[in-house]
Amino acid sequence: MSPSIRKYGLLALKIIAGLAFLAAGLAKLAGADMMVATFDAIGVGQWFRYVTGIIEVGSAILLFIPGKQAYAAGLLVCTMTGASLAHIFVLGADTMLPAVVLGVITAIIAYSHRDQLPV
Repeated sequence: MSPSIRKYGLLALKIIAGLAFLAAGLAKLAGADMMVATFDAIGVGQWFRYVTGIIEVGSAILLFIPGKQAYAAGLLVCTMTGASLAHIFVLGADTMLPAVVLGVITAIIAYSHRDQLPV
């Protein structure tokens, strides 16, 4: 794979993930009815909706800050792992595809920036 394809492909994945997490995080922070209902169904409390929203918005921004992309993507992989588990055990596995796709995208981003992490 040529370096330019790799570079622009990674940029495209960052843009997709950044926009998706920015939108989802802002919806959580704004108290969108669907987000409130989802966190009610999970049963962990609305405080966790705010924490998740802050992680998503903050990480979406950090995906574009040099030296911070691996940390941002790592946080988002963890967040999507939790979301996938919530879908499997509480919300219904038939609705977990977006969480899995975003988890894979952020895992690719994290792997691509693994050199930012201390050994």
